[in-house]
Amino acid sequence: MSEAALDEISALSAIYCAQGECEVLSHSDNGITAAIQTSLQGVKDSEIHLRLLFELPVTYPSCLPNISVSSKELTRTQCSILKDKLLEQAKQHILEPMIHNLILWLQQNLKYLIKETETSVLEENRPLTDEGTWTVLLHLDHMRAKNKYVKTVEKWATDLKLCGRLMFMGKIILILLQGEKSRIREYLVLQKTCKVDVDSSGRKCKEKMLSVLSEARLPSEHKRFHSFEVQEYSSVGELKKEFEDVGLGTVFTEFVQSLF
Repeated sequence: MSEAALDEISALSAIYCAQGECEVLSHSDNGITAAIQTSLQGVKDSEIHLRLLFELPVTYPSCLPNISVSSKELTRTQCSILKDKLLEQAKQHILEPMIHNLILWLQQNLKYLIKETETSVLEENRPLTDEGTWTVLLHLDHMRAKNKYVKTVEKWATDLKLCGRLMFMGKIILILLQGEKSRIREYLVLQKTCKVDVDSSGRKCKEKMLSVLSEARLPSEHKRFHSFEVQEYSSVGELKKEFEDVGLGTVFTEFVQSLF
């Protein structure tokens, strides 16, 4: 260890001289590890107890120390952010003993740093988007391997926790899905990339004739499907009523009626 580093540890022991405040945990050819226990003033005059661990390599202070921060009053994420802030500050003191300066800086800025960490934690825990429930209406041109195709669609909808209907009305095939937008996106990827049908030669093939007729966020006041079911309708009026019963009469008028 450099003489400057050894002198710094000696000075720290004199400054933080109460029992348990400063402790040299290891001293070897690889360097010194020291722990500082200190209490600093936090937000609204609260007392924050910090344990600061400094690992000083043999080349310190020509290189940065390794730092870890722990506290019973702060979350693990907050401690990690404080550690990163200390390391940023340490870069300004490279080539000189810095531990005491870092602790003084922390003492002067802890209130503001805690407020910053609280904001970061809130941002980290906040959902990326408030997607709500979305409704998507799909139109399929045909199903050659109907039984297999229907079972596949039912499985995807169930696995992705999507509700709605697979609708057959004469030659018209519709898939109405309701659920989280991200899950509906997953469904569409499966629908377009998996071999769900067979071609005219009986070979497995991907769905190439899928069209999205409508996609919109479902207003909170609308009724919703509570499960995914396969339904066959004997008349246009019966199909229209299915849409109207869940408040999607306008969707039927704008996107479905023209298919007949």
